[in-house]
Amino acid sequence: MKLPIPHVRSLRDFYAFEAHVKNARARRGLEMLPAWYEFPAFYFSNHGVIAKNDDVILYPRYTDELDYELEVAAVIGKAGINISAAEADSYIAGYTIMNDWSARDIQRREMAIGLGPAKAKDFATSLGPFLITPDEIEDRRAGKGYDLYMVARRNGKELSRGNWKDIHWSFAEMIARASEDVMLYPGDVLGSGTVGTGCILELGPENAGGWLQSGDVIELEVERFGVLRNVIGEKVRE
Repeated sequence: MKLPIPHVRSLRDFYAFEAHVKNARARRGLEMLPAWYEFPAFYFSNHGVIAKNDDVILYPRYTDELDYELEVAAVIGKAGINISAAEADSYIAGYTIMNDWSARDIQRREMAIGLGPAKAKDFATSLGPFLITPDEIEDRRAGKGYDLYMVARRNGKELSRGNWKDIHWSFAEMIARASEDVMLYPGDVLGSGTVGTGCILELGPENAGGWLQSGDVIELEVERFGVLRNVIGEKVRE
């Protein structure tokens, strides 16, 4: 199967689901960040390592805490700069499922320095299996998102379940933030960030069968979007 996007020009991943932020911080004994409510935050990920449906995912030799992240992503369809949130929806060509694969032990060390995540997200991001146009889901619009369930399964067992409608920052608000004095172009991808409970980091490895292992099959499903399926490859050991 081909990628739903012919060419990913850039990849920004946001942090838009409040439940994910709260849960992840609570696991570390931290309170919610007041600054998170001030604007939609994002980081740049590696747009040169995009995986498609059914691809085998590289297991980086430098991590022992491999994780999935259940997200949706918007694909920009036309160029624009300083786009207002009111007009931002017209810049979206479509949506797809996104798996922001993460090396949690590396991420933890990077974030302690105050810069990142970077190498923790450098090895793979999955997109697919289809690009869904906004008109195909308009009837399910709810709040700042859409009333569509989101599910993650590991080897056929459901681990995560959430709903897009629970998103705190809309894609329109994300686009407005990303385009401030910066041109967005067709093929730019904006990830939503993880839905609540949508990763092992939130659930706790003790509740999810441990961190991901070689041979694991991860399936991410968003209602009406199909299923994005990947297999974890063998870990290269020196």
